[in-house]
Amino acid sequence: MSNARPLLSVRNLRTWLDAGDAVVRAVDGVSFEVHRGETFALVGESGCGKSMTALSIMRLLPDAGGIVGGSVELDGRDLLQLPESAMREVRGRRIGMIFQEPALSLNPVMTAGAQIAETLRRHTDLAGAALEERVQKLIEAVQIPDAARRRDEYPFQLSGGMKQRVMIAMALACDPELLIADEPTTAVDVTIQAQVLDLLRQLQRDRRMSMMLITHDLGVVAEMAHRVAVMYAGEIVETASREAFFARPAHPYSRRLFESLPTGAKRGAPLAAIPGTVPSLTRVFTGCRFADRCDSAWDLCHRVAPGWHGAGSGQMARCHLYAPGAKFKDDGGRMKAEVTTGDVGSHPSSFIPHPSVAATPLLAVRDLKVHFPVHKGLLRRVVAHVKAVDGVSLEIEAGRTLGLVGESGCGKTTVGKGILRLVEPTSGAVLFDGADLARLGRAELRPRRKDVQIIFQDPYASLNPRMRVMEALEEGMAALGIGAGREERQDRIDALLGDVGLARDLKFRYPHEFSGGQRQRVAIARALSVEPRLIICDEPTSALDVSVQAQILNLLKALQRKRGLAYLFITHNISVIEFLAHEVAVMYLGRIVERGSVEEVLAGPKHPYTRALLSAVPVMDPATKRNVIRLQGELPSPVSPPAGCHFHPRCPDAFARCREAYPDSARFTVSHSTACHLYAADAVKQKA
Repeated sequence: MSNARPLLSVRNLRTWLDAGDAVVRAVDGVSFEVHRGETFALVGESGCGKSMTALSIMRLLPDAGGIVGGSVELDGRDLLQLPESAMREVRGRRIGMIFQEPALSLNPVMTAGAQIAETLRRHTDLAGAALEERVQKLIEAVQIPDAARRRDEYPFQLSGGMKQRVMIAMALACDPELLIADEPTTAVDVTIQAQVLDLLRQLQRDRRMSMMLITHDLGVVAEMAHRVAVMYAGEIVETASREAFFARPAHPYSRRLFESLPTGAKRGAPLAAIPGTVPSLTRVFTGCRFADRCDSAWDLCHRVAPGWHGAGSGQMARCHLYAPGAKFKDDGGRMKAEVTTGDVGSHPSSFIPHPSVAATPLLAVRDLKVHFPVHKGLLRRVVAHVKAVDGVSLEIEAGRTLGLVGESGCGKTTVGKGILRLVEPTSGAVLFDGADLARLGRAELRPRRKDVQIIFQDPYASLNPRMRVMEALEEGMAALGIGAGREERQDRIDALLGDVGLARDLKFRYPHEFSGGQRQRVAIARALSVEPRLIICDEPTSALDVSVQAQILNLLKALQRKRGLAYLFITHNISVIEFLAHEVAVMYLGRIVERGSVEEVLAGPKHPYTRALLSAVPVMDPATKRNVIRLQGELPSPVSPPAGCHFHPRCPDAFARCREAYPDSARFTVSHSTACHLYAADAVKQKA
């Protein structure tokens, strides 16, 4: 494959952005090739220049951006030399692109079918019945259920997975030779992710298409890529085949990315988070760009930029450690590295799973229901209810973490908001330390709010952009009477920032002046400012890179050990649950279908939905074969959930009773139970 002329050849590409008082060197001398029929993965942290590289190839840069050097050849033709009129023919026809956020990329006032048809009209002569037939076939090709109906629906009527499939259909409408997929599965659940990846693999195989995959998910890379390039601070620092990369990552940055990944095997120790952040791309670099964060760096690394050196197995690394005659090697080029986290309480003893410290739970939720009315007509009559949470019960002990997992739309976040009464429960009890929060009046509830706090998924959206950090932290303390006065509260703020690993002088900054990981630390400090005993963590790491995620997970574990905090950790990232949680509850369409200790549920899942969820998690070992359980259709509407077991329309093991009645709970151990007819006493007889 490598002997033939590559389909795409990028040479010394440099893209700079005018930031007013400085120049951002977003892409600074990037070179790589994509061959016909292969998947080339570009990985790295946010801000390293991956997406800007893709936009440069497509010549879709923002107004402040410009390509200042290099070449981008598609089948030998330099795209940078084409006039815009000719480039329009390349986009869509020869190169398709799937953007990271389909909700922002799709036109909200055009139906799915109309947007696909628009692409076809631009690049083909199809019209009338032939055009409509082609649109229908494309929608069916990306496996959107009920294609005839969905083609006439608008983006807001489609789930996240279906919106992503519409984007794929648009990108593939004209059979492009190259597909650029920019984080195509970042915002979707593992079940949808598995479906999207399978779809891309199948379409690539059928069409002999090349793919450039941009992601920071190494599990996705392990499943999809043929070759891998690692990008850092505007340049590529390592290239390798998939097999060589996962067997032995060469560059220190690549190795630290692997060490940052949470797994169950790392539960008793801190994750090896990469200290610091990606350096500003406005500076002119003289040495290695990773030197300030590298535990293998020495004086030369800070003075001289490294060249490309062979690292064995066909790998190339931009690192002085692999230069001829280098004396800093161990085990064939692999350096011994000490774990450095920079987080409070990072001694391994701080990460021993916290034992149960209470005979009775700190939080006990009993049959919680949150139903939202559906209004219709001029008089706004209630015609139905969205049963977002439909009878959830759970318990959390002090100093413990309960992970709540499930697909988007299953009601996880609504459970957290219902506990806090950010949305009013329809019925049920929320017993916190003996008091029912669901039945307290506003005056009685207010002083108890300090006991239960929440960390939202997007810290930038949850922090007031007009308030400095010290104002955001002090606001809650003043409202709930924490601290004798302003001076005492400021002292507490200084201590809080130290606890979450931020310098005290950062309290004078605004949210936009922080990185994503720093903003999440501010959000954690705000939650801690009123001395809570339970924190609801709603997807706090889903939008973060693996290195920043490791810092936040280390911090949460250390704070739990230091303060005895309890967490309700809401996520769809199974590896995070495996590393952080003590117990796990699996939620489907408003109800919990399985619960137990992390070891019981993840090692021996009982419910068919849990098994499907776990089977869809990408595996890091490219040699490992997994049997993904395919779920049919989409998550049903919570307005009219299916009769009987809510999961039966998608369940491969369903039988007659599943359609008739919701199952009772079957218990396997004191802590492990599931709601499934398969485990009823007469299940075998009924199924037969």
